[in-house]
Amino acid sequence: MLNGKDILETITMIQDENLDVRTITMGISLLDCCDSDVDSMCRKVYDKITRCAKNLVRTGEEIEKELGIPIVNKRISITPAAMVLAACEKRDAVKLARTLERAALACGVNFLGGFSALVHKGFSAGDRELIESIPEALAVTDHICASVNVGSTKAGINMDAVALMGRIVRQSAELTADRGCIGPAKLVVLCNAPEDNPFMAGAFHGVGEPDCVINVGVSGPGVVRAALAKAGPEPDLGYIAELIKKTAFKITRTGQLVAQEASKRLGVPFGIVDLSLAPTPAIGDSVAHILEEIGLSQCGGHGTTAALAMLNDAVKKGGVMASSHVGGLSGAFIPVTEDAGMIAAARSGCLRIEKLEAMTSVCSVGLDMINIPGDTPAEVISAIIADEAAIGMVNSKTTAVRVIPAIGKQVGDELNFGGLLGEGPVMPLNTASPAVFIQRGGRIPAPMQSLKN
Repeated sequence: MLNGKDILETITMIQDENLDVRTITMGISLLDCCDSDVDSMCRKVYDKITRCAKNLVRTGEEIEKELGIPIVNKRISITPAAMVLAACEKRDAVKLARTLERAALACGVNFLGGFSALVHKGFSAGDRELIESIPEALAVTDHICASVNVGSTKAGINMDAVALMGRIVRQSAELTADRGCIGPAKLVVLCNAPEDNPFMAGAFHGVGEPDCVINVGVSGPGVVRAALAKAGPEPDLGYIAELIKKTAFKITRTGQLVAQEASKRLGVPFGIVDLSLAPTPAIGDSVAHILEEIGLSQCGGHGTTAALAMLNDAVKKGGVMASSHVGGLSGAFIPVTEDAGMIAAARSGCLRIEKLEAMTSVCSVGLDMINIPGDTPAEVISAIIADEAAIGMVNSKTTAVRVIPAIGKQVGDELNFGGLLGEGPVMPLNTASPAVFIQRGGRIPAPMQSLKN
């Protein structure tokens, strides 16, 4: 039962502590849109997306007004586009991207994810064509997000795909250099990609999902930070972990309520709640500030990995008590340019890419929204991807890389994307060449952890 204190507490979370539902994402299967003719396929794709998602934005806005809970984004995820493209005799991936852009505009959504390929064990029909089209596809669209899964605990790491993605990330930056290199900000390379992730840029609608489904991603780092600030510096870490857990429970219940209401009104099954703490550039809405509230002088210093591990674990424990269907990534995100505290720590030099890599071993994702020097060679980008994929593969978790080569800029220069994507400095990289390692290609075998049958 709700009491007056609970209601007032929730109102305070929304008004003063940046509590919001970050996204309602409708997943749509496009497998029934496959066709040997690319034009016919594109017509089917457009018709199905606009039919299924025609009321998504309006419904989200109605729920937002009625419940008083901000819903920041309304999004769509689709079947990995390479699978749909595979059936075409003449595979025009850019034409499909333009069709998806028209559908996103018609539905009024913020982003459409799923311009994706899953190549962790090798390339199948349509995969190479789609991957090689990504730079152009992201350059000619504004709302399309792309992802490529290059590894998994069960399969190992496809190093041919890793080498290819280093070049694709660079090309995406070069083709959008006149727009702040926005292309690679909409492109993520994953290991162990989840099929029900509502967050961009890695969202796609997995083949094991229903024909259409509603997934919700919550947020609320500001709420956690505020709770820790009220507790003060005296309580021990056991108390702090319990406080985070209780706060995550309340945040996730909000997401569960929105998800169930959206499912009912749209007549679409409820999938999962992703209970990740997703930061924004707004002051007070930062995962880094949570870590500093726990007791670090600045995010990136020694102790950061331990504090993040505790935070991530407590968030998951609180969230799973609040919803029977927790999925996606669920934990804490550390996108540098999207987090005010991370931006400050990167600018001061306290937060470096080596520390971020260590942090990815205990958080929900990986090296996310990091600006790197514009002259970074493709093989260095590939090596960054390989390192993150190895962390994910060995630890049986999702990891990802979303780095932005800032064309024409060097360490210390700034890149500003605006909105939720934020801004931040160009961070230094280790310049020792991994070229021979990357050029070997082949597949890194799956680890012993894969043998669990």
